[in-house]
Amino acid sequence: MKALSGRFNFHLKDCFFRRNCYNKLLYKISLSMSGKKHITLKILLFLITTDLLETVAQFCFKKTALPRSEFEVKSFLDALFFVKEVAFSPYLWAGFLSALAIFIIWCTILSRLDLSVAVPVASFSYITIPVISALFFHESIPPLRWAGISFILTGVMLVSLSSKHKPQTLQ
Repeated sequence: MKALSGRFNFHLKDCFFRRNCYNKLLYKISLSMSGKKHITLKILLFLITTDLLETVAQFCFKKTALPRSEFEVKSFLDALFFVKEVAFSPYLWAGFLSALAIFIIWCTILSRLDLSVAVPVASFSYITIPVISALFFHESIPPLRWAGISFILTGVMLVSLSSKHKPQTLQ
């Protein structure tokens, strides 16, 4: 008769008192949480997906803003007028849907990976967004910016490699 299913293998017959059950449960949860420090292929694919969706979202938001580039928001009424203007843009809603998908996938990633590893590894949009900007919006990307992007990616690789080393735990 299992009280919890799955990876805990936690049986009611192992517990004689509620406090003992609670302590065992907390111990087993802490053990399972400490094992989420490595990047699997599935997590890597999720990270790549979030980067691509981030690029799509930014592209859509830029396409929403382009026809309104002369518009200035100086008052609350201007802001309401701007919202009214963009509310029916399909690009805006595609950007929102991309952001929602990013949120769902990101929550999955963070349930399995440390935040300090996930955020730097998921920064390949630093490459995809400038490439899309140059191709579709004809923005110029100066060499100094590309140098900065390469430094960021070097840091991403170092952070990714550091996630493979497991810290020693006290027994």
